Amino acid sequence: QVQLAESGGGLVEPGGSLRLSCTVSGRIWFILEMGWYREAPGQQRQLAASIDAHGRATYHDSTKGRFTISRDDAAKTVHLQMDNLLPEDTAVYYCNVFVRESISDGGRDYWGQGTQVTVSS
Repeated sequence: QVQLAESGGGLVEPGGSLRLSCTVSGRIWFILEMGWYREAPGQQRQLAASIDAHGRATYHDSTKGRFTISRDDAAKTVHLQMDNLLPEDTAVYYCNVFVRESISDGGRDYWGQGTQVTVSS
């Protein structure tokens, strides 16, 4: 079994910054993809940013240039640095990882419980 522990959400004023972190634990052989999705009220969950095992990052158009995703494989942790936050960034942010639990395992997605990010003055 794999567990995800998220931290770093909160309330921030427009233009401010927050840093989200997600640490993965449990039965892990290899973590392929790590990322953050977000879900605003009344909207579908969307990718905010992701990073693969080679360190290649993908961003939603709305987060490019403001968000930076990074991963620490030794700590099994993914970080999302969010700068110049806008009210439209308000959402519940979910950590997502694709994990192989053994060399013979094809892998599967795991999700965190979500952390609230609110951008408001």
